[in-house]
Amino acid sequence: MNFKVFKVMDIVGARPQFIKLAPILRAIEQHNKLCVKEQICEILLHTGQHYDYLMSQVFFDELGIKAPDYHLGVGSGTHGYQTGEMLKRIEEVLLNEKPDLVIVYGDTNSTLAGALASAKLRIPVAHVEAGLRCFNKRVPEEINRILTDHVSDLLFCPTETAVKNLKLEGITEGVHFVGDVMYDAVLMYLEVAEDKSDVLSRFGLEPKGYALATIHRAENTDNLERLSAILEGLERIAEEGMKVVFPIHPRTKKQITAIGWQMKGVRVFEPVSYLDMLVLEKNAHLILTDSGGVQKEAFFFRVPCITLREQTEWIETVETGWNTLVGCDPDRIVEAATRAKPGRDSAFPYGDGKAGLKIVEIVCAFLRSAKEQQ
Repeated sequence: MNFKVFKVMDIVGARPQFIKLAPILRAIEQHNKLCVKEQICEILLHTGQHYDYLMSQVFFDELGIKAPDYHLGVGSGTHGYQTGEMLKRIEEVLLNEKPDLVIVYGDTNSTLAGALASAKLRIPVAHVEAGLRCFNKRVPEEINRILTDHVSDLLFCPTETAVKNLKLEGITEGVHFVGDVMYDAVLMYLEVAEDKSDVLSRFGLEPKGYALATIHRAENTDNLERLSAILEGLERIAEEGMKVVFPIHPRTKKQITAIGWQMKGVRVFEPVSYLDMLVLEKNAHLILTDSGGVQKEAFFFRVPCITLREQTEWIETVETGWNTLVGCDPDRIVEAATRAKPGRDSAFPYGDGKAGLKIVEIVCAFLRSAKEQQ
């Protein structure tokens, strides 16, 4: 029997990446059951970029993700410190494990560190959620995306727009439109969420009776003027009679505490789990966010979204009228909330919910070809 084993390492570190990872792990499991002669040996490395329970471990528990094989415990810090520590520690693991391929996800410092460490060791890199661009290089995530794409061998795009973005930068080899793994995750976990989550009753919320707010991006949290303006906008929405609920990111909580801001009329609570978040999103009247993932999930659930940024990498949500960009101006935030309405029904740009399966199939074909050429 010509038996093949491919060693693949997944590198994650932040809350959105755990969600993106889940469909890939399920697809690997399905592949290994069906392909007796060809197995994927999966190694999971967690950088520790997100580290407290509500930002990390709860996702592993809820989504049934196995415990990491390596947990680097890097924690928080400046971009340079965090990325540098990850590079150093990831390299040590790569030298020990010698994987055939490394998969990185999204646009965090963990993404960039994993891609750079692998590329410098001449280990092929696959980037899940490749080709996204907001065209603002002041945004740290934009730098991470661009650099990761330019060192990747396989680029898995969630939209056709992402494919076009890469082509404009001269990247055409190894590019695949597969759809969005976060859509896979919603299809996988929504029924479980609705069955298990009691988040609405726990917080006394009625379906379509509240606005859901999230703020976490460095461009907003590290700029206290922007952060204060956004908080003012949320308070003014609440003053006008709309209930606003705000599960607060640890970074945002730290900054709000530092400036001594007292939230008025807005219900603030600790971060919620993925299953709770799905239920909150689906049942919201309106969502206000700076999160890329939450913008998409609002679109999946057909909930009007207001994005607290000047640009978005998920341009399809804007083009179809489901998402409005307002930046941090309180007047624009309030006006958009007042005028929020459903967008247009249109072609669905994020695939068919089978992105994970397609990614694993392409990865196997790539590694099969590489083995044959050795």
